Amino acid sequence: MEQSIPPSNPLETEPVGRLIRRYSVPTALTLMVSYLYNIVDQIFVGQGVGVTGMAATNVAFPLSIVTVALALFLGDGCSANMSLCLGRRQQEQADRTISCAVTMLIAAGVLLLAVVGIFAPQIVILFGSTQSAYADALAYTRLIALGLPFQLFCTAFASIIRADGNPQYPMKCMMLGAGINLVLDPIFIFGLHMGVVGAAIATVIGQVAGGILCLAYLPRFRSVRVHREWLRPQGALCGQILKLGFPSFLTQIMTAAVQVVMNNLMTRYGAQTPYGGDMALSVYGMVMKVYQIAHAMFVGVSAATQPINGYNFGARHYDRVRATYRMAAGIALLVSVGWFAVYELFPGVIGSLFVAGDPLYLDACRHIFRLYMLGFFVYGVHMATASFFQGIGRPGKSLAIPLVRQGVVLIPLALLLSQLFGFNGALLAAPVADVVSFLLSLVLVRREFRQWRARGWL
Repeated sequence: MEQSIPPSNPLETEPVGRLIRRYSVPTALTLMVSYLYNIVDQIFVGQGVGVTGMAATNVAFPLSIVTVALALFLGDGCSANMSLCLGRRQQEQADRTISCAVTMLIAAGVLLLAVVGIFAPQIVILFGSTQSAYADALAYTRLIALGLPFQLFCTAFASIIRADGNPQYPMKCMMLGAGINLVLDPIFIFGLHMGVVGAAIATVIGQVAGGILCLAYLPRFRSVRVHREWLRPQGALCGQILKLGFPSFLTQIMTAAVQVVMNNLMTRYGAQTPYGGDMALSVYGMVMKVYQIAHAMFVGVSAATQPINGYNFGARHYDRVRATYRMAAGIALLVSVGWFAVYELFPGVIGSLFVAGDPLYLDACRHIFRLYMLGFFVYGVHMATASFFQGIGRPGKSLAIPLVRQGVVLIPLALLLSQLFGFNGALLAAPVADVVSFLLSLVLVRREFRQWRARGWL
């Protein structure tokens, strides 16, 4: 029999603005700290090893994106289903959801470690390594494989713990891991002269620490409980978790696909420019890692709305769901404009944090930043919209947005334009994709709210 949940849940009583602020700030900070693993590595490797070392760490970067994709596949799917069940007062089903997700996460972590450990040489080549960066890239990839399961746990449980009403806890876990990485990087790279190997070891130690702390939260959940008898996965429940988490997975996995394609295009067409293949590859990797800081803000706002939308949609508070989306989309648009200004006005300043005193490198930074980020002023809205559809249990519409942006527009257009216009053509595909996904988001959400009015929900 389902247990009742008191109707005074803050998700349906607190002001929407306060809820978004309370959930989004810790979430955004959590992700920023997570992305700092890669940025700190890039900075220290750039200063200690040089452009070739940066190219090597950039080759392995898609692995981090794939790990986050798997984590969000299971973590966002679990948290979305939990929120919907709690909104409907279905306590037992919410407990079954978290129990099933724990087993799925452990299995995914083991599988990820095995695949990367076995196929590291093939992965490095696939991800666009140059000949000069291959040895460092392979060594770095083999080592960071050891930390990937813990990165998976930390990212997935951040979403689940946030749905439990405690967004501050995963932020503290991530900050601890990043702090360890920040302290150990210069020791291993400069003090012990270990180069990219030292950067990888520091990253793994930080990820292990953060992942273990997130796992320690399991007996401390407030709104749900993990039951031993429900740890065995059930087909229908696994399917529901995967269905709701698939939009997040697709968004991240398409990001990894974009990174792999662009790595190869930078290597190939960058070699035809004064920058050369290694420099084009390393600068593009740096741009993508800096972009992740902005991306973390959008994810923070979008992820903050998921439990709010899921709970209130389950409880049939449709006007509250609409108000939440409108506020999230407005915030995302403001953040997009702000970061667009930073990318267009200060690319040389950003680049000098990684490699100083190299005029050609800084010129490449200015060139790549300004072309690739040309449409960034509308970037965040499509993420807020995809999260909105995911939160209310509309995975099909949520899937359409990242699929169109990256799979239908960005990747094919980058391949086409690079053949026509070379290096610049590959970079210009991104702003076109940003504008297209923004317009698609407006069409889909307007149609959704029109259907709500027709049903008398608004």
